Amino acid sequence: MSDTTPDSLIPYDEIVQEALRAVVGRVLGSVERGGGALPGNHHFYITFKTAAPGVSIPKHLSERFPDEMTIVLQNKFWDLNVGPDGFSIGLTFSGIPAKLQIPFSAITAFVDPAVDFGLQFQAAEAEPAQHDAAGNDGTAGDAERGDDAGVAAKDDGSNVVTVDFGRKK
Repeated sequence: MSDTTPDSLIPYDEIVQEALRAVVGRVLGSVERGGGALPGNHHFYITFKTAAPGVSIPKHLSERFPDEMTIVLQNKFWDLNVGPDGFSIGLTFSGIPAKLQIPFSAITAFVDPAVDFGLQFQAAEAEPAQHDAAGNDGTAGDAERGDDAGVAAKDDGSNVVTVDFGRKK
């Protein structure tokens, strides 16, 4: 048997990433079907690439977050509309209402800290640029946690899932 792994002709990493992003769509779809209210203490941190194809956010947000942004879905959101390829939602940022359209392919992380669950997705760039917290108007506890709460993989038995196939180039 050889010590090197042959290159796959089947794009397993892309297939798995697509399936995991479908989890996000299914969760958001159930919230939409439930009238837009999150059950129990559930709340979501969704990180996405702001310059990805199909992303539509107000200019002042794309200027502030030219690479990546994290939004919080907890108490103050409206018009959640989930489609097969992405979702749109209304949020406020510093008291200013905004409508965002985010394709699932632009999402790099999805976290529900209420149940210590998270998914991280491969991004096109090697290292994302550092940025300020999104500052969308959630609860006071949201701002204290910042934009990276629960996203990093932990060694404490949490349910954060990271898939990295280490592609050969």
